[in-house]
Amino acid sequence: MAAEDRPVLTEDRESDGTLDVGRGLDALDTPTEHRAPWWKRFATSVVPPVVAVVLFIVVWQILWASAIWPEFKLPAPGAVFGEIGTQLVSGQALSIIWTSISRAVLGFLFAVIIGTPLGLLVATVPVVRAAIGPILSGLQSLPSVAWVPAAVLWFGLTDQTIYFVVLMGAVPSIANGLVSGIDQVPPLLPRVGHAMGASRAQSARLIMLPAALPGFLAGLKQGWAFSWRSLMAAELIATSPSLGFGLGAYLNYGQTQSEMEVVIAAIILILVVGIGVELLAFRPAERRILRARGLATGP
Repeated sequence: MAAEDRPVLTEDRESDGTLDVGRGLDALDTPTEHRAPWWKRFATSVVPPVVAVVLFIVVWQILWASAIWPEFKLPAPGAVFGEIGTQLVSGQALSIIWTSISRAVLGFLFAVIIGTPLGLLVATVPVVRAAIGPILSGLQSLPSVAWVPAAVLWFGLTDQTIYFVVLMGAVPSIANGLVSGIDQVPPLLPRVGHAMGASRAQSARLIMLPAALPGFLAGLKQGWAFSWRSLMAAELIATSPSLGFGLGAYLNYGQTQSEMEVVIAAIILILVVGIGVELLAFRPAERRILRARGLATGP
């Protein structure tokens, strides 16, 4: 009997159906990427914030022109951006920004080194969670500016004061973010690791930490935000020539000299640095992690 005349057996049909189902499930598990044209990505990601900034400046200019507030309370946008331009041309702005951002990055890295094992310990050891879990939550809600007077008395007007305040602001957020991420890991994963002979340390490092990466990244973002805020509070209060001249000191200088254009210029620079770190560091990392897990299909 020819092969084409052979009757199709039930087993063959069932096998083909099983293969089709398997291919369908594989297709569902495969992340789908929809790469939009460059002009569409530009229109959806760049144009809206630019329009919002332009509208803000227009409203600001209208309020200044209406003279509702005196000049020393609300300077013109041109005066503020002129101050920023002057600092940029002289090179002072880059020095000010570098002083602050280098401190923030170094303090944040130390906070990650301390907060990551602390979060793993709290998340995986019930006794430790019961002992210091509430303390971490309380420290996270404590305003970092409250640490500045104590740090000045302990360490004096030195860099140790700045870094201590940054650590106290960032470490609880990073640790709690990791704890929250680990709490959302399916219990089956550590059981599989234990069945395969993984020790507690190996399970935490090779299973729990990678599985909790999205939640951990959210904790890192929050930790960076607290680092930046803590640094500004420390630089604003603990001012000394020996500490250099960062954005917080620049803001304090505008206040003491009653120069509102300097105050607003400092606020704008602080905001620009915060947005820049978010766009250049955390957002690409977040997209890559979510895309690797099939949770982000956008451009």
